[in-house]
Amino acid sequence: MSQAARNEALERLRAFIGDWSLKASFPGSPPGRTVFEMALAGQYLIQRTEAPDPAPDSIAIVATDPKTGAFTQHYFDSRGVVRVYAMTFEGRIWTLSRNSPDFSPLDFSQRFTGEFSADGKTISGMWETSRDGRKWERDFDLTYAKEEGRPRATLL
Repeated sequence: MSQAARNEALERLRAFIGDWSLKASFPGSPPGRTVFEMALAGQYLIQRTEAPDPAPDSIAIVATDPKTGAFTQHYFDSRGVVRVYAMTFEGRIWTLSRNSPDFSPLDFSQRFTGEFSADGKTISGMWETSRDGRKWERDFDLTYAKEEGRPRATLL
């Protein structure tokens, strides 16, 4: 992959930059917050999340494979869970998937699909799980809403 192609892949991630409120479909769940920012000379996208209960708080780092341009999300949470997700971001569709063991056993597969609104201010998404990798069940919905004009939050 050329440096120009790598830079183009990283540039697409700028759509995430900013402070977002989170709403999960857990009954009675309070809103959460997440902050996306570029780090280390723009080579990584970092996401810090104060999640709505009962989800854990987390930090995720998105890297770009220098050979293929594919994105990988390295995920860490307040339970001590560490996972690696394959990530795509094409057009307005953001996906995360985990279908093989990494730092923890694969008791179930997971995937997230989120769609950015046309104005880029909302991401409407859904997490799904599968015990066998074939039959998928909705876990919960997750909606991000960009918070314009607020001072930058410092999370975690």
